[in-house]
Amino acid sequence: MQQAKDTSKLEKLAKELETASAQEQLKLTQLQKAQDLLKQKGPQSSVSDILAICGDTLGEVLDKREGHTVTDKNIFRQHAAKFEKEFLEDMDSLGCRRPDVMTRVSEYMTEIVEYIQTIMGNKMAYESNGSVHFDTQAFREAGHTYGKLNPWAVGSAALAADDPDTRQGNGEKRHPTDFALWKAAKPGEPSWDSPWGQGRPGWHIECSAMASRIIGARLDIHSGGEDLRFPHHDNELAQAEAHYHGCGCQQWVNYFLHTGHLSIEGLKMSKSLKNFVTIREALETDYSWRQLRLMFALSPWDRPMQYGQQAADEMQAKEALFKNFFQNVAVVMRRHSTAHTSKWAEDGQEAALAKRIQAAQQRVHEALLDNLNSKAALDALLDLVKDTNKYLADRQGHPQGPPAQPFLVRKAAAYVTRILRVFGISTAATDQLGFGGEAGAAAASADGSAKYLDAFALFRDTVRSMAKGNKSSGDILAACDRIRDETMLELGVRLEDRGDESVWKLEDPDVLRQEQEAKQQAAAEQKYKKAIMAHSKKQAELTRLQKLVQLPPIAEALKDKYSRFDDDLNPTHDHQGNELEPKAAAKAKKVVDKEKKTREGLKKLESDPELLSRTEGELRQLAQDMDKVKLAAQSQ
Repeated sequence: MQQAKDTSKLEKLAKELETASAQEQLKLTQLQKAQDLLKQKGPQSSVSDILAICGDTLGEVLDKREGHTVTDKNIFRQHAAKFEKEFLEDMDSLGCRRPDVMTRVSEYMTEIVEYIQTIMGNKMAYESNGSVHFDTQAFREAGHTYGKLNPWAVGSAALAADDPDTRQGNGEKRHPTDFALWKAAKPGEPSWDSPWGQGRPGWHIECSAMASRIIGARLDIHSGGEDLRFPHHDNELAQAEAHYHGCGCQQWVNYFLHTGHLSIEGLKMSKSLKNFVTIREALETDYSWRQLRLMFALSPWDRPMQYGQQAADEMQAKEALFKNFFQNVAVVMRRHSTAHTSKWAEDGQEAALAKRIQAAQQRVHEALLDNLNSKAALDALLDLVKDTNKYLADRQGHPQGPPAQPFLVRKAAAYVTRILRVFGISTAATDQLGFGGEAGAAAASADGSAKYLDAFALFRDTVRSMAKGNKSSGDILAACDRIRDETMLELGVRLEDRGDESVWKLEDPDVLRQEQEAKQQAAAEQKYKKAIMAHSKKQAELTRLQKLVQLPPIAEALKDKYSRFDDDLNPTHDHQGNELEPKAAAKAKKVVDKEKKTREGLKKLESDPELLSRTEGELRQLAQDMDKVKLAAQSQ
């Protein structure tokens, strides 16, 4: 048993060392990259260039060297206000609701001081050299438990080192696990008046004091990152329980939700490692806001999550699957007629789909009851989407069979929309289906209809003109393709051919352009591959012809084996002049037959003397065509 524990401890240490090594390697690589960039810029680099390359590093150096000279509180407030504004804008861009209350520590200084005084009045904090520290031993003696969330971490030097207000220093603390509630003022830090002199709140007290001021003596749910279990959240709990000690408080928070870390290339995304991607950068490059929310919802909230291009590609595919599903349902609803039968077919497909809808609802319900398992809930929705799409494809693939039942597929789409709305992935109104705000919605309005009517009128003019000019059916079909691939694309309408009929779906024109560009790129690449294959085939043909021309006569080719041949070129004597035995003659005949077969192509050359030169010319032309196709593919 002890050996197993020791092995586990060694494995954990090895993992920690591996991670630490990777982190230091990343920092070294970043420094080397910055150094190389500065060398490239040269001595004429502008201030903005230097700050763009190594602003963070310079900031740390300047803060250590000159930070103590900063005395204007407005500097700190302006700095915080900048990031507060950006944070709210980023949350808006992700579709997050605004909070009910926004707390700023500087606006709650009176409440924080009073909170500390109450803890001191309950004999669980003490003043020392202008600072106030939480007394963890007195807290325990009063019947409380310190370190509820991560008890094995209490006293951990490594974790305490991450907390500037928990470190042992200057002999101020009575016990190593005590931590600061109020810190005496230091040069370069903002400070406020207090009964203990000028100073600032500790790292943890502000959270307990502000949350208590807004919510009260009991919080139901408290969230935060996994790395905040200890010391931050454990210290929050201790402070609040000490503050409400007189009320008998033994549990300030009912449930903690500690979220997993966001990782990039195997390392936790963090400001200290400078390997983070901002929300704005993500939205400008790889993700839409909906795709980001899909990625978060499809990852267990309490597990680490990988950020990268693979995840971006997967979310684009998931979003497209949902969008196509909603569009398919819209087509069925739009084409519904009272002339269609509403009775479910005898083949049982409607009954089966109804059961799948009920099963999906049950799966989602159970998933959300199971530790808010949003991934399992979305997986259930994706399965329902696939089942409904399969049902629609089957019904639409047999036009003479039973029609798709619009109210049934609408039920599936309504439920999917409802749950996506719960997750903030859909912005559709309660009476709408889909993601909400789909492109092309203007078509439903009088003002938005004009451009569609213009397109229809122009297409009618084109067809009428072709008919009057006795144009071929191919020309008319080409015109139909142009309105689908050009006119409708710019209007945000996707036209899909389904046998002898077409259906339309509303889509973002940018999405349609990207799809068209991807198709054109794929077609160009396929054309280039065919050109390469044609060139390779012609090259092999030319090589074969050239080898045929160079072949010597059969008798000459076999003179090292045979010295005499009959009229049919069959060997009669070996190379020494000895007459061949019947068995040897039969074997020799097979050798000659093989040589004759090899030279069969010479008959073609003899009947067509220009074949070789013509093949050489065709090869040159194919090479030129291949270069043109390659350039065209690269320009897509």
